[in-house]
Amino acid sequence: MKYVIMFTSTPEHDAAVSPEVAQDVYARVYQWFQDNADSIEDSGAELQPVDAATTVRHGAKGAVVVDGPFTEAREAVGGFTLIDVADLDAAIALARTWPMLELEGTSVEIRPIVTDYSQFEQ
Repeated sequence: MKYVIMFTSTPEHDAAVSPEVAQDVYARVYQWFQDNADSIEDSGAELQPVDAATTVRHGAKGAVVVDGPFTEAREAVGGFTLIDVADLDAAIALARTWPMLELEGTSVEIRPIVTDYSQFEQ
């Protein structure tokens, strides 16, 4: 099954991580991608910080463009990748090995990808 795994963290916690710890964790993240290459469908991407975001939202008079995400969420998506594994248990097992989970405020969200669009066929 294919899943997107999204790597999230809390910006305040990210800012508190020392450069030495960050460098060590990033080295292990790089290794994690190499070690799990058989399950990874694409390389995914690391995203720029939340303050670099631009959001297009619904507005009463049409689409409105604003700087930043301005969401209510405490966590921000920092990156993502597409995986192809046997089932949700395998996706969870893979996500549990994400090196950044040792840092406070970090999580991995797993979402199955929609593969059946038959409900839209006429």
